[in-house]
Amino acid sequence: MDNKKPSNEIQVEISEEIAQGTYANLAIISHSASEFILDFIRVVPGAPKAKVKSRVILTPDNAKRLLYALQDNVAKFEEQANSGKTAKFDDFIPPIGGIQGEA
Repeated sequence: MDNKKPSNEIQVEISEEIAQGTYANLAIISHSASEFILDFIRVVPGAPKAKVKSRVILTPDNAKRLLYALQDNVAKFEEQANSGKTAKFDDFIPPIGGIQGEA
């Protein structure tokens, strides 16, 4: 009889197109009773419209897992950078609504 434990390992595949990624400089997060919706948007200065480039829909449990994973990764990044020069959230002004860029 085989007493091997089942593996919890998942093999993840990514297509070349998805591996290229999609640049976003704004995220809008909303939720309902059963899901969290993350819209990733690319805002271009001076453009009157911004398009949603990607939408991710998560269960509340998976949204919490994402939050914890992001917190962990940001902490590790700041440790490695050892500078504390990352932007503070309070200093962030979203690039929307009448802000004109200059070139």
